[in-house]
Amino acid sequence: MTSTQTPDTPPVPPASPAPPPGAGDRRRWFALAIVMTAAFMDLVDVTIVNIAIPSIQADEGASVSQIQWITAGYALAFAAGLITGGRLGDIHGRKRVFLVGIGGFTLASALCGLAAGPEMLVAARILQGAMAALMVPQVLSIVHATFPAHERGKVFGLFGAIVGLGAVSGPLLGALLTEWNLFGLEWRPIFLINLPVGIAGLVLGSRFITESRAPRALRLDLVGVALVTLGMLMLVYPLTRGEELGWPLWGYASMAGSLVVLAVLVAYERRKSARDGSPLVELSLFRVKSFAAGIAVQTVFGVALGIFFLVWTLYMQVGLGWTPLRAGLTGVPFSIAVSVAAGVSVQVLVPRFGRKVLQAGALVMAAGVLLYIWESAHYGLGIASWQMALPLAVMGVGMGLIVAPLTDAVLSQVPREHAGAASGLINTVQQMGNALGLGLVSVVFFGAMGDHLDPARLGPAYADAFRNALGWVAAVLAVIFLLMFALPRRPAQHVEGAAAGEEPAAEAAEAADTEPALA
Repeated sequence: MTSTQTPDTPPVPPASPAPPPGAGDRRRWFALAIVMTAAFMDLVDVTIVNIAIPSIQADEGASVSQIQWITAGYALAFAAGLITGGRLGDIHGRKRVFLVGIGGFTLASALCGLAAGPEMLVAARILQGAMAALMVPQVLSIVHATFPAHERGKVFGLFGAIVGLGAVSGPLLGALLTEWNLFGLEWRPIFLINLPVGIAGLVLGSRFITESRAPRALRLDLVGVALVTLGMLMLVYPLTRGEELGWPLWGYASMAGSLVVLAVLVAYERRKSARDGSPLVELSLFRVKSFAAGIAVQTVFGVALGIFFLVWTLYMQVGLGWTPLRAGLTGVPFSIAVSVAAGVSVQVLVPRFGRKVLQAGALVMAAGVLLYIWESAHYGLGIASWQMALPLAVMGVGMGLIVAPLTDAVLSQVPREHAGAASGLINTVQQMGNALGLGLVSVVFFGAMGDHLDPARLGPAYADAFRNALGWVAAVLAVIFLLMFALPRRPAQHVEGAAAGEEPAAEAAEAADTEPALA
């Protein structure tokens, strides 16, 4: 981002926002509760769906590609709209766009809960991801506009606690709602629970959130969004359908064509940057070595997580025949380990050891994956939840060492004027990596199983495919370890150009997504 950017057409008056409420104004705390509840709702919705996937598959008769698109469709729509969602808030008002987003998210949740078939559910999930892309980027922007600088540290600390709570509670809530089968609705309450929360957020948000806009908002880049979306669809769709369709020639042509679309995107973004300084992707950022490497790490890490969480759920509930509640409770050691390690990583380890902490995280997580592979083979279908606790805890520690400090490491050498664009891009590529990983499940998991399995072979086939998929995850983590050598040895405390004692740039807070890597 540069200081010469102009608002989108038609121009928005720069002096629209009111000053932040005073210290005695309690309305700002109501506003904080509303936007954090919305962020919590989005995070829980991502994690809650994974645990219910086998139940959805059994109840709706969804195909392999459809269960992948229930999660990948959300991630792809969310990724494609993140940067544009932030810019719409800057142009038209963060409060207004937030309310549109939470209203649309609530409507999409109702459509998911009332879906008449897997096709409708996939479409509703894509709509839900698009609405989250409007809602989520406004959260930090509203906090920045609502609270004075001296209160923001406390607010962001509270937000971190909410994110941690969402990561732990999502799978358990999904398991309970699925297990209870409320009113005979089976898995549907995992979506319908959003309705009262979303309606309350819509009503209270319209009353308590203060409107704000950016004085110089970037123009929209809808062509860039279209090219990114098209390129990802051309890559992910053949991956999800390839196994079912016998890998037709058009699938390979589509995947090759996605590289052509990427090249067109790069050329277009260069021209748009020179023309009006508001590209979707700020290509100059990739000249910063640590940022380019960090983007690669975020993307590849998203791939690993996309593969792991889906195949893990299918392994426990379909392969081992566990109930959703047992599967959800089995994941508790993982969630707790991530939360604890993330806090220790940021506060104690990274200031002392720098980049080595992130690299240790990749190796520790890979060790947990390898231990999980060994235990799955050793104990077979008789493996117990408590026997999974050790590899899951080791994996959680490794992930916690990575996720918390990674963004700071990636941004540490980025010039301050580009901090907002870089933050938005980091979260976008992570979500795209997640969507790609979910697409690859057809290759590394379902591709390892034979067709038309006899019921007696179903459990062993799922266990074998699970171990095969985890082998790929371990290999991806090894690649991440090597990519991390390009990150700075010690992340700087402030991005380039910051003076001592300066406030962090508003742009960074406004453009940053609040979705954690665990999602």
